[in-house]
Amino acid sequence: MPGTGVRSLVIWEGTFVRIGSATRPERVAVIGVGILGASVGWNLSRQGAKVVFVDAGRPGEGVTNWSFSWVNASNKTARKSYFDLNVAGMAAHRELAATIGPDSWWYPSGHLRWADEPAAEATLLETAGLLAGWDYRVEVRTGAEVRRHLEPALTVPDEVPVLFYPDEAWVHGRHLVGRLVRQAVASGAEHRSGTAASDIATGADGSIRTVALSDGSRLDVDIVVNAAGPSASHVAGLIKRHLPMRREPGAVARIDCAQVPVHRAMHAPHIEIRPDGDASVVLHSREVDALIDTGEEPADLARLLHESARHVVPALGNSRIAQTRVVDRPIPADGFPSVGAVPSVPGYYEAVSHSGITLGPVIGRLLASEILSGKRDEMLADFRPERFSP
Repeated sequence: MPGTGVRSLVIWEGTFVRIGSATRPERVAVIGVGILGASVGWNLSRQGAKVVFVDAGRPGEGVTNWSFSWVNASNKTARKSYFDLNVAGMAAHRELAATIGPDSWWYPSGHLRWADEPAAEATLLETAGLLAGWDYRVEVRTGAEVRRHLEPALTVPDEVPVLFYPDEAWVHGRHLVGRLVRQAVASGAEHRSGTAASDIATGADGSIRTVALSDGSRLDVDIVVNAAGPSASHVAGLIKRHLPMRREPGAVARIDCAQVPVHRAMHAPHIEIRPDGDASVVLHSREVDALIDTGEEPADLARLLHESARHVVPALGNSRIAQTRVVDRPIPADGFPSVGAVPSVPGYYEAVSHSGITLGPVIGRLLASEILSGKRDEMLADFRPERFSP
């Protein structure tokens, strides 16, 4: 930013916000390179910020690579503002696909959901009515119609009502993260993989000054974005902030197939199934997740997932379990995202959320704008980090 070389303040909507050194662009350390960190860093680098990605692993290979990766708002009805944020996330994905190209990561093929017992079925239909009232597209099909027109490999009974959400999608998260990071690096960003943030130092005024890394190096920065997923509470602790997180592990299995027999993401009774490219399928189940803390080995969890999937898609009987991973989901204590500045530590921001696949592009855009302009978007009003302040 042009200017005198001293740190300055700007007033946005009655709030003083530091905009950094006037002799150079903001220098931002993005800690964590999953979908949220990659989205924030990509947006910042496009607007001239000097971004340094910091990750103990490789881009997109943590929770981002081991989630069901379903882009939706139909499962986000607990709070209207959260639903609206997820609808904006869906739109941001479509815009991103138009900007960077959809190749290998974007699959807008819709989503199916049905139940196998009356109470659960009634709940699904009630939710569908609520969503329709919120102008969210949902169609009620029969099992026979779904087999005839959408998914011939399913065993769903003829008369069972099946909800079809045509605007939903699935994403290959690792491919998307890789593309965003590569484009950011081409725009001048740095990428420090295989090293973690070990300390964050602040100046006399309490604002961010440096990030120490586990490889012994040190970054002089104006801004830190905590996008560390399951490690976000640890990173927050480096500035003596308490970020309460749920412990909610999930098990995901990848199944290799000679030919993938399904065309879209679906929630069948007891099992979630989606394609994962040309030769594999991803499986997940909340019922199986409930067994993680009972001592079941990941291989046993994967066999349970595979067995449930074969009941719904018999063609998966000829497939084999390729990979299984149990990961901790990055969920703040109240279940909602923590996104934005922490006023007590100028220059420190959080981008921590479950449903990162759906929310990554919109959170990336909104948070980058807030960092560079100081303006707080009302869409994030219910999800500000200060709600967890003592």
